Amino acid sequence: MFSKTKKKRDFHHLSPGWNFIFHAVALFFAVLCVFPFLFVVIISFTDEKTLATNGYRIFPEKWSLEAYRYVFQTGDMLLKSYGVTILVTVAGTLLSLVMISLYAYAVSRKSFAYRRFFSLFAIFTMLFNGGMIPTYIIVTQVLGLKDSLWALIWPLAMNAFYVMILRTFYMTSVPDAIIESGKIDGAGEFKIFYRLVLPLSLPGLATIGLFSTLGYWNDWFNALLYIDDPDKVPLQSMLMRIESSMAFIQQNSANSSISLEVLQNMPQDTARMAMVVLATVPIIFAYPFFQRYFVQGLTVGSVKE
Repeated sequence: MFSKTKKKRDFHHLSPGWNFIFHAVALFFAVLCVFPFLFVVIISFTDEKTLATNGYRIFPEKWSLEAYRYVFQTGDMLLKSYGVTILVTVAGTLLSLVMISLYAYAVSRKSFAYRRFFSLFAIFTMLFNGGMIPTYIIVTQVLGLKDSLWALIWPLAMNAFYVMILRTFYMTSVPDAIIESGKIDGAGEFKIFYRLVLPLSLPGLATIGLFSTLGYWNDWFNALLYIDDPDKVPLQSMLMRIESSMAFIQQNSANSSISLEVLQNMPQDTARMAMVVLATVPIIFAYPFFQRYFVQGLTVGSVKE
């Protein structure tokens, strides 16, 4: 018994050499994960002619802001698209958390009489859906959300997969004794949920919140379907329109009045990388708000005591 305990203790207290090796390996993999994005940033600040001549390099011969100048030529439209995306992301994430957390809490309680029905109802929507055309008809004609910011919020507000994740979190991390104690004290269901369940559910809510935030921020397809007003176009859709305009100019340059000089000076690859940077950097700042709970929320239910 003593020898086994000693071996375990020696395993957990590694020598400085092994600690250095493990830290070096972890640092190497961290650099591998971060380097692609850093390389995209470097390319976005590279001169287009230098990029065409020398190819992709970590240390380019000539730096340039021309790609960002080209993207920012849209003026106020870019700032408006940022505002629309931020508004839709914040409002949509909050609405999504409210709907998903309430639905998941209801189907996680054994005392709920229709628990099985609503669980199967959510799972059914994960396997089958009406398709694009019925969805478009409902959003535009039934709900009347054409050219409305709600058309960017409601279609992504409920996600059955997130409901199942949060339901599992409630079932494994919220003891029934806590809910029973609230009922004994005379609290109603909403008060129990707000005062007792939510404080214990921060890891799960943070995980679902991060998923919802990324979904709203990266969404461009709903804007393509439902938004025609240029003042309501989100960031991803606007960057996609800029990319389409660049591709159209390049493909039809031979049959148009565009001068060769304008076409040569137009950034192509660097502008695309600049769009990636503009679309990615703001959402990076959302991770610190969720990082504290993210790992704990992902690993819920993985360990059984």
